[in-house]
Amino acid sequence: MSSGLASQITEAVKTAMRAHDSTRLSTLRLLQAAIKQKMVDERIDPDDVAIQAIIEKQAKQRRESIAAYESAGRPDHAAQEQAELEILKEFLPQQASPEEVAAAVDAAVEQVRAKGLQGGAAMGAVMGQLKAALAGRADLSAVSAQVKSRLAS
Repeated sequence: MSSGLASQITEAVKTAMRAHDSTRLSTLRLLQAAIKQKMVDERIDPDDVAIQAIIEKQAKQRRESIAAYESAGRPDHAAQEQAELEILKEFLPQQASPEEVAAAVDAAVEQVRAKGLQGGAAMGAVMGQLKAALAGRADLSAVSAQVKSRLAS
């Protein structure tokens, strides 16, 4: 782990250890374990883009857990997951504003409609464009819902 993002995470772990911040420390250690697992599985030294993808995957897992805990009536566990999500967000790029996401969705939908695509092909083409444009900057499941409603209209 020699990339800039990996060294930031390592420094954050050291800081959390010094501050005796157990939530932050455990979240960051789980993140480091996921990064090391990728190194072992793929025999690569992940760069910042690969690490960012790992962080985004971890954040997505936290968002899904929050929804599950809230629907199960477990606000204490949902709050713990939310705290971990906030820690992970520190290492992701600045999130796109709702207006920026809406503009990107509108532009991609118009471009796909100009090509004459409809249905699943249109959805795939739009999401392909948006995934590249908004990677790590927006929750793609929420973007997908926006795209579906926009394509339906």
